[in-house]
Amino acid sequence: MALIQITLDVKMNLQWSLPALQLPYLCHGRFVLRLVVLAQAIAVVLAFSPGITTDPWYRLGVISLFVHWVALLTTVCLCYFRQQLNKLQPIPLLMFCTVVFASCTILVSLAAYVWLSAQPIAIPQGMLAFTLANLMICLIVAIIAVQFFIIHSEKNQQVKAQSRAELTALQARIEPHFLFNSLNTVAELTQINPDAAEKALLDLSALFRAALHAGEIVTLAEELQLAQQYLSLEQWRLGSRMQVNWELPANLPNLTLPALTVQPLLENAVRHGIEQSVATAILNISLIESRRAVTLVITNPIAAKNTSRAGNGIALNNIRQRLELHYGEAAQLHSALNDGRFRVKLVLPKEPYR
Repeated sequence: MALIQITLDVKMNLQWSLPALQLPYLCHGRFVLRLVVLAQAIAVVLAFSPGITTDPWYRLGVISLFVHWVALLTTVCLCYFRQQLNKLQPIPLLMFCTVVFASCTILVSLAAYVWLSAQPIAIPQGMLAFTLANLMICLIVAIIAVQFFIIHSEKNQQVKAQSRAELTALQARIEPHFLFNSLNTVAELTQINPDAAEKALLDLSALFRAALHAGEIVTLAEELQLAQQYLSLEQWRLGSRMQVNWELPANLPNLTLPALTVQPLLENAVRHGIEQSVATAILNISLIESRRAVTLVITNPIAAKNTSRAGNGIALNNIRQRLELHYGEAAQLHSALNDGRFRVKLVLPKEPYR
């Protein structure tokens, strides 16, 4: 009756509150280690159950071997069919996983019975009873695993939703500080160079559009294009006081990042470095691609009186938080001051965050 009640609870859970399910990649070291520990715990419970008259330690050895074979064989099968399974709806996916688990249990049970029959010990059950008993234990474990899988998926969805909300909130705080300066620049350009004024307005509208779509994920090419539009606006305002050197590869890597990640770094360079320089200040932006990551390095001169300004650190911490929400711990953002030049190093991994 308890098993029937658990089955009904799982069915109701599947019908009314089943989240979108995606089978994770199971064949990696951490999961396999957890699986071995869990399988051994199940083996200990079965071996030392009350009412057992045989030697519990010998029974533990046999059951451990049996349980580990079932667990590892099921994991290998699920890893092999993972891509096809993730295309299924939640209920067929769970049913298929249960069928794979049961099939592996039956296969290992038959092999174990044949092996035990050749040993000098008496088996109190026939092959059919032995297999059905193991299958019953398998179904109970499968039902519990399904419940935990559903709870884990719901928790993951809640965490992802919270991360997206935090990412949107963090990006919504970033406002173009150069707005009024840019409008003044456009007003001046309309008198002396209408074509340049039109281009400046288009660049400004692109930056407004990016600010209004805070929280979205963009490609690296789109983010660098936005950064170039920002610097184009500042170039009209600062003129010969700023010189920009771009060192970009011919083909940009195809990766994504949170919108308005690079532009605030350049804005810091302009506000705390270029604007304070009396002579021509050189802003260097270089992109270096390796096998696993893409590194963006920004260097600019900075006056001694601006080395301790708090605004720069606040913006960098803001970007670090957004990168962590998108990449986890894989992305890095470092800054350093050396010989009057401020250097920011942004490392973006090529592999997506799981």
